[in-house]
Parts: sequence; structure tokens; C-alpha cells
Amino acid sequence: MELDVVIDVVCPWCFVGKRQLDKALAQRPGIVKQVRYRPYQLSAETPAEGVDRAEHYARKFGDSPQYKAAREHLLLLGKELGINFDFESECRIANTLDAHRMIRWAMTPGLQEEVAEGLMKAYFEDCAFLGDHALLVQIARDAGMDGDLVQDLLSSDQDKNLIASEVRQAHQMGIQGVPMFIFNGNAGVSGAQDASVLVQVIDKLQAAA
Repeated sequence: MELDVVIDVVCPWCFVGKRQLDKALAQRPGIVKQVRYRPYQLSAETPAEGVDRAEHYARKFGDSPQYKAAREHLLLLGKELGINFDFESECRIANTLDAHRMIRWAMTPGLQEEVAEGLMKAYFEDCAFLGDHALLVQIARDAGMDGDLVQDLLSSDQDKNLIASEVRQAHQMGIQGVPMFIFNGNAGVSGAQDASVLVQVIDKLQAAA
């Protein structure tokens, strides 16, 4: 069984969804032979210098009760999944193109999960700016990648068009929100579902096979 996980690394629900997937895979070891992380950009127009997170959220969500409730829910889920969300500290939202390039480069050495985890942990727990190439290189090194190679690639335009094309393809497929879990290229599960839901899907597809 193969699984494609469509994410954006500045989406808190994607971090929740990844941790739920980690739990599901631990409950069904060896069944999903390959997990590939695929790019999605919630705000592809974000400038290279990023945008202030508090201002961005204020413009996008205002001060609605629904937004406050969603944030409280995220904090509770985070605690359950070992995520220490920091929504209060000053933070800048980066354009995630370079982060997605790095996740793609991590596919060859089989380190996509580690790199995706490192990126989201840095942003959501440490309020780090994911547009900082030095930070990206350090995350790559910590995950086991060749940091010097990643630094050289980030300094180039390598795979920028490819990532943009994959993001467009995701939109053309009708993906309007992330995370999206696509099993064997056709069975889609949308949203940060509980691990039990993902386990049920794995079991159903395994039985059908």
C-alpha cells in the first residue's frame, strides 16, 4: 500500500494530521510500504520576507468565536499528540516553496517524514521563520540529509517550477484544504482525521486487496 500526504508546513492541521498518521502507522506496521509528502501552498503569493502571523490571522479570521474555538481545539489536540503549539509569540509566516523543495529532495534518501516533522516543529513550537535558508539547512542536517548539498540547491532554482506545478495539480484535483491523505492513488481522506479513522481506511483497503 502506498500513501501520498498533501500538506503545507504552515498549516497547523497538517501537523496534527501528520502526528495522527504516525499513530496509525504504528498500529499497522509494515502495511503502508511508502509514504510520500506532497506540496500544497495555502498562500503561494506570500513574499520572500514573509508576513506577520498575527496580522495575517487577524485579516483572515478576525476575532470570531469560531476562530477562538478552533485555536483552543488545536491546543488541546496538540497536547494529546505531543505538539507544543505556540500561537502567542511573534512569528512570520514564510512562503513555503523552499520548504517544499527540501521535502522533495528528502525523498531520495528516504527522509521526508523527518524533514516534514522538523519543519513543522520549528515553525509551530519555536516560531522559527521557514524562509531562512540557514534554518532549513540545519533542519535538513538534523534529519540526516547532506546539508552542504541542500544549501547549494536552495541557492539555485532547482525544482521551483516542479513544486509550483504539483501545487497547481493538487488544485486541479479538487484539493481545497490540507492535509489530504491519498491511499494507492485514489482513496482520499481529507482533514486531520483521528488515527482510528486512518487505521479503518488501511484495514478496509488491505481487506479489499
